[in-house]
Amino acid sequence: MAKAETKVSQTRMYHIVRSPVITEKATLGSQHSQVTFRVPLNASKPEIKAAVEKLFNVKVKAVNTLRTEGKTKRFRGFIGKRPDTKKAYITLAEGHTIDVTTGVS
Repeated sequence: MAKAETKVSQTRMYHIVRSPVITEKATLGSQHSQVTFRVPLNASKPEIKAAVEKLFNVKVKAVNTLRTEGKTKRFRGFIGKRPDTKKAYITLAEGHTIDVTTGVS
């Protein structure tokens, strides 16, 4: 049984892929054909996959997401909360790469 292809509008694609994550852990993932992006909290895995495939012209093998609750912090006696975040770990198919330093074409 074939899976239904997810339709994502052009503007939604640019909202889904917010920015690449440039950390030591994220760059170590590049050895295993992985790229990490910040995504909105309401983005689903099929939406993320469709957006990355269309924007970067690559074949996505898998999408793993990580949702992090924002910490409660105290500053000068006032209590505040950092925003919740969501990251998507994109595993690319063999032979495909994304250069996160160049940006979206």
